[in-house]
Amino acid sequence: MLKNLINILFPKTCSGCDTILLESEHTICTACIHEMPYTHHHLVSNNETFKKFYGRLPLEHASALLYFHKEGLVQQLIHNLKYKGQQDIGKLMGQWYAHELKNVGALQSVTDVIPVPLHPKKLRERGYNQVTEFGKALAEGLNVNYNQDILLRTTYNKTQTKKNRDARAAIIGSAFDVTYTDADSSKHFLLIDDVITTGATLESCGKALLKTPNSKLSIATIAYAHS
Repeated sequence: MLKNLINILFPKTCSGCDTILLESEHTICTACIHEMPYTHHHLVSNNETFKKFYGRLPLEHASALLYFHKEGLVQQLIHNLKYKGQQDIGKLMGQWYAHELKNVGALQSVTDVIPVPLHPKKLRERGYNQVTEFGKALAEGLNVNYNQDILLRTTYNKTQTKKNRDARAAIIGSAFDVTYTDADSSKHFLLIDDVITTGATLESCGKALLKTPNSKLSIATIAYAHS
């Protein structure tokens, strides 16, 4: 009775379009799910996410789940995930993508899912890392470790969303470092983030992770934005 009353007074709404969710729906309504701009990158090894890192990072695999379009559904979802505390979005995306990625041959050797870290100051301001739940769900679905302690952000930068690749690279170039240096343990890191645009942040993170002896690197993001 109380649960029904709460649902009437405070109905759960879709994180994509704000319509009231049906009892069988969770986080994102069925209509929005059918409108999702899936990339299907995981089906093509030489996809546009992978190509973005040609000559920049040696990767085993790279892919994004969705296309990010300005003023589009995915932008709304990422905004709500990043700034509105709607972390269930990340969890759902992680579950979806794990279902797709678990059959990718290049990812069978993954040992750890690694999130792009926030600087401690930014983490205090926001209260959470927007890719944490995405990463945890992805790691669970792939049956590998989720490790947020290996990669550290050592410098604090303001938002990079309006900067081009060269400007971002100049700022971010040495912003990350690693704490893991066990030369006796081969690692295949799956580096994750919410949106890939220029790739500068992921490139910097990847270079830091590859300082680890005997390591390999792959990348997976929620969304891909054409830069």
